[in-house]
Amino acid sequence: MTKKILLSVFLLPAAMAFAQQYGGMWIPTELNEKEMKDLGMKISAKDIFNPQKPSIKDAVVQFNGGCTAEIISPKGLLLTNHHCGFGQIQAHSTVQNDLLSNGFWAKNTEGELPNPGVKVDFIVDIKDVSDQILEGTDNLTEPELTKKINNNIEVYKNSQKIESYQSILVKPMYYGNKYYAYTTETYKDIRLVGAPPQSIGKFGSDTDNWVWPRHTGDFSMFRIYAGKDNKPAEYSKDNVPYVPKHYLPVSIKDKNENDFTFVFGFPGKTTEYLPAVAVEKIMKEIDPARIAVRDVALKTLDEKMRVDNETRIKYASKYASVANYWKKWIGEVEGLKKSNAVEKKVMYEGSLVAKNPEIKTTLDQLNKFYNDQAPYALNNAYYTEVIRNAETLKLAGDYYDFITSVEAGRMDEKELAKLKTKLTSFYKDYSAELDAKVTAKLLALYVNKTAPQFLPAGFNKYKDEAPNIPVVEDMSKNSIITGRTAVNGAALNTDIEKAFSNQDKLIKTLKKDPIYQLYVSIRETYMKTADPQFTSMQTKIDALQKKFMAQQMQTDKDRKFFPDANSTLRVTYGKVKGSTPRDAVSYGYQTHLAGVMEKYVPGDYEFDVPKKLIDLYNKKDFGIYKDKTGDVPVGFTATNHTTGGNSGSPALDANGNLVGLNFDRQWEGTMSDINFDPRFSRNIMVDTKYILFIIEKFADSKWLVDEMKIIK
Repeated sequence: MTKKILLSVFLLPAAMAFAQQYGGMWIPTELNEKEMKDLGMKISAKDIFNPQKPSIKDAVVQFNGGCTAEIISPKGLLLTNHHCGFGQIQAHSTVQNDLLSNGFWAKNTEGELPNPGVKVDFIVDIKDVSDQILEGTDNLTEPELTKKINNNIEVYKNSQKIESYQSILVKPMYYGNKYYAYTTETYKDIRLVGAPPQSIGKFGSDTDNWVWPRHTGDFSMFRIYAGKDNKPAEYSKDNVPYVPKHYLPVSIKDKNENDFTFVFGFPGKTTEYLPAVAVEKIMKEIDPARIAVRDVALKTLDEKMRVDNETRIKYASKYASVANYWKKWIGEVEGLKKSNAVEKKVMYEGSLVAKNPEIKTTLDQLNKFYNDQAPYALNNAYYTEVIRNAETLKLAGDYYDFITSVEAGRMDEKELAKLKTKLTSFYKDYSAELDAKVTAKLLALYVNKTAPQFLPAGFNKYKDEAPNIPVVEDMSKNSIITGRTAVNGAALNTDIEKAFSNQDKLIKTLKKDPIYQLYVSIRETYMKTADPQFTSMQTKIDALQKKFMAQQMQTDKDRKFFPDANSTLRVTYGKVKGSTPRDAVSYGYQTHLAGVMEKYVPGDYEFDVPKKLIDLYNKKDFGIYKDKTGDVPVGFTATNHTTGGNSGSPALDANGNLVGLNFDRQWEGTMSDINFDPRFSRNIMVDTKYILFIIEKFADSKWLVDEMKIIK
């Protein structure tokens, strides 16, 4: 943080404050009903969330721990994004039966495909339990504070009476200044019903990811199954479709600019209340480091995936996952710069100090700790991204944890079984030869971007990519970790039970493994030279951030505060709207099928279009799904404040009808996780008309549409 920015905290006008302008991710028990109705909402807040009787919240679930989904029929039919169901679609795909490329549509419930391990979570109730959880914590500091809070949480949870299939999750809000308890209900029999081919569900792929105009039919369909008593049950052929308390009517009415809309889902993580110094570090140091690592990994994977179909299928889901935040971070950096996020924070901090001079001390301390932490935070960013994206090193980390657990006496049969399942799943979609190239290139990047004091002794030999490739390939060939050599008479990637049959020999062999030794040298150096310092300073920063958050809320009485996203159920609301993100550039709020045809590139990895869709377009066989233009609407944008985890969230109209499926944000506004700016921040949704058009006209699956309540 420069002296200029630090001084300006106290020189800029004290009257500056943040204009909310519909931004926010609100706890559904604490909605501003008046503001929502002023914007056009026709229903009540109780229609959205009511623990006493059926409400919209009973149709919204967290899908498999990471996305959102919604129930759209009285038979438990579930709608979420294609990219949220991608792993399940991939798991059912083979080279001979490529559901990713061809799509999948069950002809009836008997044809729906089970997905072991997939679950959905309903929210039964939400309660503010701050008084109970914070009781007795005054004047406590770490580690006593955390210990007391954890004890209070356990006492509270043990005091509640719940069903066997329910859980209570207590989550901190406002950096631990408040706590909320969520009663959840989990269903574990979730079956794949339908998914369009990638050429629809991922149309535009990485080129169009995070951008607008968008023409992606990013949806897939599942069904919740329950026991015959309609309660959660493990998978069984005898289970029946779940009968929901509420399901969403699906509207195919035309949309107009400035129509009210709200999004209901499980946003993952935002950091809207950071100090200016933290935002500057993210913009100038942390995000660029993450981008650099993923840029190398993605380019190396892409080269192979484009020429080898087996690799494309193996790595499709992983590539999409890596690329997703790589592009998001690029947009975030540009958006933070363009929206003057640091300067806005500086001005806001100045206004707070003018009202409450005690905040100056907090800000001075935050500035000091962030600057002291900076070299360690940068090393942390490079280290974690390299280990995450060099899969061979990530795999070595799993074996390191295994050995550590065995030697500490923590590896029981249950934990060992979980590890074997994890490893078996990993090897299924792993190419040792390909990842040797990725690892070699990332080693060079790590050496060239890391200060010498954070590198293992002699590590400078890895500074050049080209000579690294044969060196790492040789390590890979001679490694049991990669599955290219055997232990106990078997390869870990083909017969894990036999490879683990003599555990002592396995551990001795692992410790001599060249890939294992490479990983250990990087890890131990990081843990010695960077992690303790990074973690120690982060603990101090976290305590100060909690204090700063409390000071903001106590001082700025004019600002409406909402807690940062933390994967709990939230409501965000705004209006259907286009945007003008740059000089002389204006975006409309709606795209159409014509735009798909304009982008069509025959045979292209990202922009191919199925022949049947082309035929439907040429014949103008749109049925009831065309809008006032005579074309089928594909996507639309609005000013809803969304983030990761909102993928698959229902976009609802003023009457609570489903009008779209949230799946992305406009690239120019991805900084909204840190700095929501209504000038640039737009969420992107698939139009329900396009979803139903694909189901009925393209997939010939009208039986699914017939389950729904259609609002015309």
